[in-house]
Amino acid sequence: MTDHATPNLPSRDFELTSRFYAALGFVEGWRDEGWMILKRGDLTLEFFPYADLDPTTSSFSCCLHLDNLDGFYAVCKAAGLPGQCWGAPRLHAPAVEASGLRIGALIDLDGTLLRLIHNA
Repeated sequence: MTDHATPNLPSRDFELTSRFYAALGFVEGWRDEGWMILKRGDLTLEFFPYADLDPTTSSFSCCLHLDNLDGFYAVCKAAGLPGQCWGAPRLHAPAVEASGLRIGALIDLDGTLLRLIHNA
């Protein structure tokens, strides 16, 4: 299985969102006033403007299915994402869950939860 994702996620500020994800290896594939597409290999994240979003109450989320979960997690750690239990952004280490899958988590600047799932 290859890495894949095509979620549509909120961004309070495209410039800040682009810089945040650039530190994780994403590059802009498209951007105008109403839409932004970021790519990292086979991963694609698409963003729409949501200036009034409150990151502390956001319920947006998506799953990134990754062949190299540990490698992506290492990139996130190297980018300085804190491993804390509150606030945004933050990072949670991968662990085996009841489902038997190894899953970590990344919460971005806008409070969006990205589940980092190892491809079995």
